[in-house]
Amino acid sequence: MVGNGLGAKNGILFKTAASLEAAGRTQIVALDKTGTITSGEPKVTDILPADGVSETELLTLAAALERKSEHPLAKAVLACTDAQNLTAPEVSGFANGLAAKLDGVEIFGGNASFIGTKVTVPAQLQEKAAALSAQGKTPLFFGGAGRLLGIIAVADTIKEDSPQAIRELQAMGIR
Repeated sequence: MVGNGLGAKNGILFKTAASLEAAGRTQIVALDKTGTITSGEPKVTDILPADGVSETELLTLAAALERKSEHPLAKAVLACTDAQNLTAPEVSGFANGLAAKLDGVEIFGGNASFIGTKVTVPAQLQEKAAALSAQGKTPLFFGGAGRLLGIIAVADTIKEDSPQAIRELQAMGIR
């Protein structure tokens, strides 16, 4: 009864007494749902302009393309550009795979395989994109006028209290 009462106060309901007893023998916890330890909302984590391109130029072009998209990663890029008060120009001829025209010049964005069909990605940026992916981030590539403009990485960031919660589980002997 006490266990059920404490659980209910903390938003945890046990279906049966056996469930409550089994919880006390827990050794491993797997957390795989977006929003469990993460914020559940992707955010821009890294901005890597190509040589000769400014962060502002990269973000402005990315925002111009992403304004036409409903994708959650697009919303993360737009939130970043809005926070920096950047105004994105209007594009025309928007097509799937993030391609459009800006002042008559083709601009495009997407993943590494899509961008590879449009421009050559320098080895240095390929390595940085691979490192970002290894960290659980999604690298978004942007280009225009036949050249790569850079990479914007997006990730679902960890909630502030998640590291402490995980340390507490580990201190209890739970992996």
